[in-house]
Amino acid sequence: MVPRSLTKRIFLGFAALGTAILVTVSASLFVVLRDGHQDELKQSLGYQVVYFQASLVRTPVTGQGGLEQRIQDTTTALVDDGGFVLVQGPKGVVRIVAGNPSSTPMPSAPAGVKNYIDTLKTTDGKQYVFIEPNAGVTGGSRLLFAIPDTSTQQALGDLYRTLLLILIVLLAVGLPIAWLLARSVAAPMRRLAQAARDLPTSTSEVPLPLEGPTEVRVLTERFNAMAYELASTRHEETQMLANLRHDLRTPLTSIDGYAEAIADGTASGEHATAAARTIAEEAQRLERLVGELGLIERLREGPAALRPEVLDAIVLMEDSAARFEGRAATLGVAFEVAGASPGEPALTFTGDRLAVERILQNLVDNALSVLPKGGHVWLRGATLTLPGRAPGISMSITDDGPGFPPGTAEKVFERFFRADPSRTGSGSGLGLAIVREMARAHGGDAWAENVAPHGARVTVLMPIVPVMPPAGPTPANEPARN
Repeated sequence: MVPRSLTKRIFLGFAALGTAILVTVSASLFVVLRDGHQDELKQSLGYQVVYFQASLVRTPVTGQGGLEQRIQDTTTALVDDGGFVLVQGPKGVVRIVAGNPSSTPMPSAPAGVKNYIDTLKTTDGKQYVFIEPNAGVTGGSRLLFAIPDTSTQQALGDLYRTLLLILIVLLAVGLPIAWLLARSVAAPMRRLAQAARDLPTSTSEVPLPLEGPTEVRVLTERFNAMAYELASTRHEETQMLANLRHDLRTPLTSIDGYAEAIADGTASGEHATAAARTIAEEAQRLERLVGELGLIERLREGPAALRPEVLDAIVLMEDSAARFEGRAATLGVAFEVAGASPGEPALTFTGDRLAVERILQNLVDNALSVLPKGGHVWLRGATLTLPGRAPGISMSITDDGPGFPPGTAEKVFERFFRADPSRTGSGSGLGLAIVREMARAHGGDAWAENVAPHGARVTVLMPIVPVMPPAGPTPANEPARN
């Protein structure tokens, strides 16, 4: 069974590899050693045969009996080593002249071979190395000199000593390598596992070090990115909750105070009517806040709820200006709507009417909320094509108010962000966030900028043909186009 631990698996892999190497080397070395020892036996036996043949040349013998006697006299050492000698006379009879082997047939030498060297097994299973010398020297009789084949036992003895050395080398080299490899992989993985375990409750934003193999580094890098995004989300949630507490405190305090005044009779008559009206207004404000939060979440889930139709940007801006004419007159603010010049194509695009009306409504309302008496709001429409984007229609709302504080032109699109944190007006801090979310739901975008000498401009780009992005959250840190 494969162990579950990565470290144990690495050591098991090295053990298996070492065993395979050991077996392969052992088998190859055994063959080489056995063949070497067998060659030594054949050479030793060859010397004894040559000595016997030389004695025949120096002192010839006569008759079968003389030959057998000479064999017995010259092969004492061979017999002492467990060997034997066979003689096959002219009549074909095979006799054991020296030694005491079990019965064995006389091998037949291949044609043309003068000194036949090979191995044979006797009937008791023992293996011998034999030489059958040239019969011309022995007066026509066939002789077979054999000694026990101990090459296998000798090779195994040598191999055991060699294997011990190989095993020591494998352990001395393989174990440190396996340990270092296991440590280089397992240590970052354990650190990553511990960080993942602590992630739900951890407040540390220190990224994990990129260590180990490439795959582990990539995994650690992605974990660091995920942890960073999670920390950013937590930070945004903390800010959102703080802003929610701030935005809810004022209407709830008003509702509570006026309700108590009505209940205890402090407010009566016209004062009670005014208190009830204030309670209703504050309740509507809370309802708008909750509705805007829900709208943003639905938009971030995807554009499936949008109902595209052909829209005229100038008509939409004129309708938005008309919708705020009463409030603008009260504030002494003048509207100006401008679009395509005479003879130019109409500024039409495809989009969801309610969504685009909400975009313009939020932008105009945002401009009116910061303008002093006697200010101006310009609504402009134009064709616009940005690099890497499909052709679109831009709708910009420009005012001559105080503009955005330095460094906040991008932050104004974050939920609940306010350029002036101490502001306690009726706004929820979600207007521009909804503008960008709705534009991106169509495949467009929105960005903000200051204008000279003073004032601010928010531009919304709507593609002529909607390019619906895939469902899913919009990156919170995507840069604006100024």
